[in-house]
Amino acid sequence: MADTPSAVNLIVPDFSAPMTGERTFTLEDYRGKTVVLYFYPKDNTPGCTTESMRFRDLYPEFQRADAEIFGISRDSIRSHEGFKSKLEMPFDLISDPDETVCNLFNVMKMKNMYGKKVRGIERSTFVIDGAGKLVKEWRGVKVPGHVDEILEFVKALA
Repeated sequence: MADTPSAVNLIVPDFSAPMTGERTFTLEDYRGKTVVLYFYPKDNTPGCTTESMRFRDLYPEFQRADAEIFGISRDSIRSHEGFKSKLEMPFDLISDPDETVCNLFNVMKMKNMYGKKVRGIERSTFVIDGAGKLVKEWRGVKVPGHVDEILEFVKALA
């Protein structure tokens, strides 16, 4: 998938990764449901906190649209557990320290951080339908209004 400029309308290969709650995320387990994967740079940073809180606040509406939400970053499970608990998130976070899932979705980019070039996750969101097909992607996301836009898209799918 990572080799294609846009993988929309392609089946997402099954993958597994550790997630909060001492469980393993496996895409195949969510067949029949809409899956929202949001990639974010780092736990407990301002933009990532704001984005995660908005997903948290709109979670009941995503559930009504038969959608599951998962946040993904390179942070450890321990970091994710703390972040999830602090923000009282009702959904799980996936840990991808070796960038396997990040590379599958091609979200690792060179970014400018205080004048320095650093490699990190480009804030991105992907919606996968119940058949496992990628139906929408947002890349280089700006946080304000983004989660609301995803919710409207997911509601239209339902």
